[in-house]
Amino acid sequence: MKQLTGLDASFLYFETSRSPMHIGAIQIYDQSTVEGGVQGFKNILGQIEGRLHLARTFREKIVNVPFNLDHPYWIEDREFDLEFHVRHIALPQPGDWRQLCIQAARIHSRPLDLSKPLWEFTVIEGLDGIEGLPKGCYAVIFKVHHACIDGVSGVDMTEAIHDLEPYPPAPPPNESPWRGEPVPSPFELMARASFNTALQPFRLAEVAARTIPALGRLSSGIFQKRFTPTRPVPRTRFSSTITAHRVMEGRSFELAEVRAVKRAIAGATINDVVLSVCGGALRLYLLAKDELPDLPLIAMAPISVRSSDQKNALGNQVAGMTVAIGTHIADPIQRLLAVHEEAASSKEMTAAIGAKLMTDYSQFIPSTTAALAARLYTQFGLANRTNPVFNCVITNVPGPQFPLYSAGAKLVAQYGMGPIFDGMGLIFPVLSYDGALTISITSCREMLPDPEFFAECLQTSYEELRNAALSSSDNPGDTDSVAEGS
Repeated sequence: MKQLTGLDASFLYFETSRSPMHIGAIQIYDQSTVEGGVQGFKNILGQIEGRLHLARTFREKIVNVPFNLDHPYWIEDREFDLEFHVRHIALPQPGDWRQLCIQAARIHSRPLDLSKPLWEFTVIEGLDGIEGLPKGCYAVIFKVHHACIDGVSGVDMTEAIHDLEPYPPAPPPNESPWRGEPVPSPFELMARASFNTALQPFRLAEVAARTIPALGRLSSGIFQKRFTPTRPVPRTRFSSTITAHRVMEGRSFELAEVRAVKRAIAGATINDVVLSVCGGALRLYLLAKDELPDLPLIAMAPISVRSSDQKNALGNQVAGMTVAIGTHIADPIQRLLAVHEEAASSKEMTAAIGAKLMTDYSQFIPSTTAALAARLYTQFGLANRTNPVFNCVITNVPGPQFPLYSAGAKLVAQYGMGPIFDGMGLIFPVLSYDGALTISITSCREMLPDPEFFAECLQTSYEELRNAALSSSDNPGDTDSVAEGS
């Protein structure tokens, strides 16, 4: 039995029927690499069942402390039922890209059952109408609660059910038979809560000791004008309350070409290009609606603080930085330059404070206070009355640059989906895999009734930046890896 951190638990506290706090992905597979050329649903079930012991998230569920007196706990579910978590449907003809996006958005709209392990797979057949895919492809819609994982540990779950070749040797079995854990009694949970409460002052003192030098570094940076701690955040159509209905879209780009684009600005990173493309797409979309603010929109970009020894651990190890994404700049190269400078300044400020220090303070927010604040924020529609903290989230999760296989089928593409909430109705999940980089969007259907048009804006924004960058005679270049900035 292991307790959730304050950051992990916050994703449970902020969950509502309109705002489920899970992340997800569309993973598309080519079954021509399967023996016989046809994938069976039982093969997929067998692949997952044989790998359950490789990622703890698969079989652990939440147990709440009575009266929310402390953060919940993870226990291994004795009643785990694999067939509950893995579903199977098919698209009607013609089975095109928009149909897949609509179905994925509907699946993503539904909250997970919080009484069971917090993940679902939905296998979707009938994709032959999607251009650019081999015939016979199928998709897996992957959902997992944000309380379980961040983007990096989500990659660990993906690794658990994938291989480097279609039919490698089976992984080593679990050392001991899996039995699950008994549900702890309310008395035991209350006793643990009392013990944790007694220890909190000592934990707070340790974090406070690390805060003093961080404040000194922050003050020095502000005085020297190396970074600006706050900036005004304009309101947009994505800054109000959301509904329970989602839309999603996405576009794929060649990673090698993205690397070439970033060389238009000395020192720029792949992450800078992504931020610039998203800023350009928002500019085009809001201009078309006659809603573009004069001030630049602000994105929150998560930063992983997960160490190498925490690779397979449950939970979130992320902080965040905010970046102005140049929506007020028409020229794509000038926008990339502005975003690069903004990102560098924000990274410096985050380094001065200490990314992990920012996450450590979440542990000291009382669970009852956090849960009550979340409910009141939603019930009173405070997102419509308060200034937004940021306008969107852009999260970049690097993936392997070589093919992966699951149950013999080759993974050919993947597109991300993320949570939205009142006051922040747009997220851009960015995934890289095997030479491709995908930028996706998840939003509320009322805020974004035309996701196809937004995807066109995303494509146009990228092409404008690419054409301007590759036609530039001044191309200083530098080296990078795909893991830049997450």
